[in-house]
Amino acid sequence: MNKPLVSLKNVSKHYKQLKALTSINLDLAQGEVLGLFGHNGAGKTTMMKLILGVISPDVGSVTVMDMQPDHKSAWHMRARMGYLPENVMFYEQLSGLEVLTYFARLKGKTKAHAKELLEQVGIAHAMMRPVKTYSKGMRQRLGLAQAFIGQPKLLLLDEPTVGLDPSATAEFYQSVDQLKTQGTSVVLCSHVLPGVEQHIDRAMIISGGTTLALGTIAELRASANLPTKIMPVGLNGILAEDKMLNPYLDSTSTLKVPEQEKLNILRYLLADSTLSDIAVESANLEQVYQYYLAKGANQSAGIHMALDKSKAEA
Repeated sequence: MNKPLVSLKNVSKHYKQLKALTSINLDLAQGEVLGLFGHNGAGKTTMMKLILGVISPDVGSVTVMDMQPDHKSAWHMRARMGYLPENVMFYEQLSGLEVLTYFARLKGKTKAHAKELLEQVGIAHAMMRPVKTYSKGMRQRLGLAQAFIGQPKLLLLDEPTVGLDPSATAEFYQSVDQLKTQGTSVVLCSHVLPGVEQHIDRAMIISGGTTLALGTIAELRASANLPTKIMPVGLNGILAEDKMLNPYLDSTSTLKVPEQEKLNILRYLLADSTLSDIAVESANLEQVYQYYLAKGANQSAGIHMALDKSKAEA
């Protein structure tokens, strides 16, 4: 089995009273795209900083490309990483081309490479304009170009689609897909969940610095036991009368079927000659995310109640 490109083993990072991350474990394979999800303050940016080597763990180990990213000798490894922070800031007086050329040369790349990236992200027409004249979306595109310099082996993206219109968002995900096919690993943080699902291999959901869930969307969906919606058309109104279907029927004539029963119900429906159409909708990433957040909140509340009870009894 190939070594993971990124490995976090029992990693914790605390700031005085704030437990930013606690006992985090993650292996990221080469060419894998991981969606990292959680509310503000969940610990996503701290995890990225640990991978970048900007900060060091208090407990546990972080390995990137077989090196400790915070070690002095890891500077050349960092040149093979791309990073887009949530809040993009550049030198306002410089042109887009001057900014990107500066960052390109830091990684040993040419001005021509910078121009190619500006073309790729769709702002080549404004490359000679000062950054201070750029809109928020244009600044975000410039930030993406900076992250893509040198076809990085590891790409860390914190809210990359903020400020992008639907067309630019689609183009961004096409770029991520292309980098993935070239073997680039990606950690992608986003609050904008629609559209992300088809571009990630696994999802990691964290809250309060701890892992709530980690796996493929299919694995998380199955573990959460979230129902599949089946919407048949036709059947001459027999849904409510059918003993097999009635237990799954809601007020909108939609069947909410457990994942493990989905195929049986579909076979049963397809055998009916009065069926004229059928739609099947599995729980999406947003629903999976909300389920695990709610589950984590309930577990946390239960722990606090138990602690309060223990203190009272003491």
